Amino acid sequence: MRETTTGSTVPRRQLGRYLRDLRGRARLTVRAAAAELEWSETKIWRIETGQTPLRSLDTEAMCKIYGASEEVTEYLKALSKKTKEQGWWHGYGDVIPDGFGLYIGLEEAVSSMQCYETALIPGLFQTPDYSRMLIREFKPDSTDDEIERRVELRTARQALLTRRTARPSVSVVLNEGILRRPVGGPQTMAHQLIHLAGLAQLDTVHLRVIPFSVGMYNGLITGPFVIMHFPDSGTRDSEPPVVFIEHLAGELFLDKSSEVALYGTVFHNTWEVSLSEQDSLHLIHQAVKEFRQ
Repeated sequence: MRETTTGSTVPRRQLGRYLRDLRGRARLTVRAAAAELEWSETKIWRIETGQTPLRSLDTEAMCKIYGASEEVTEYLKALSKKTKEQGWWHGYGDVIPDGFGLYIGLEEAVSSMQCYETALIPGLFQTPDYSRMLIREFKPDSTDDEIERRVELRTARQALLTRRTARPSVSVVLNEGILRRPVGGPQTMAHQLIHLAGLAQLDTVHLRVIPFSVGMYNGLITGPFVIMHFPDSGTRDSEPPVVFIEHLAGELFLDKSSEVALYGTVFHNTWEVSLSEQDSLHLIHQAVKEFRQ
């Protein structure tokens, strides 16, 4: 069983925050910093958002431009070396969409997650057959080998739920329509719901369903999202919570405290209006019976 491995995702984000703060204290815009370093503005943006590794020499150059102390410079140079470490998912780089590798790295590092979904079973809970059907639909030009690689990647991510150490707490709210939609046909959907119900009984997984009988609630406006929380080290190095939103054209990460708080309120609202965990399991088993008729 694979144990927790965050790769370089968290160090890259930590380094990016430090360098962004240093640039701000130096009162330099991204454009001015890029001009001083003879880099593109895009490169600065990618570094500050943790989307790329950074060499120690480049880190030193940025610290010099920003007027960082020798102590800070040495610390950030040491941190930059960690930005090149690779997580297990890098072996699937050929089938990971741009930007989603960052999500997987963060997913591996979470201490808790709150997931709200309106249309489909979340990836962490999908069976291979359910995943395969979705991938064929959304990636119609993929070869059979590419589809299987994507299915393998999605399945590998699910080890997060059952790993022996640092297993995160995962709270999920699903719209009832997800249980009723026969993705892949009745048999595939029945197997998917049985799998979902099994995972929902793990002591670190908490799953609720919002029934059709519920009227208006916040989640109808926001759409699906994931809130990720990370271990608190008690230092500045602690990774702040982040909201992840996936859409057709890509991914969106929100990490301002006001944004995270807003989505936290929405999740709380959806959790409160949903069925209890026990009643949600009953509804899932009821849907399984209907698919098997």
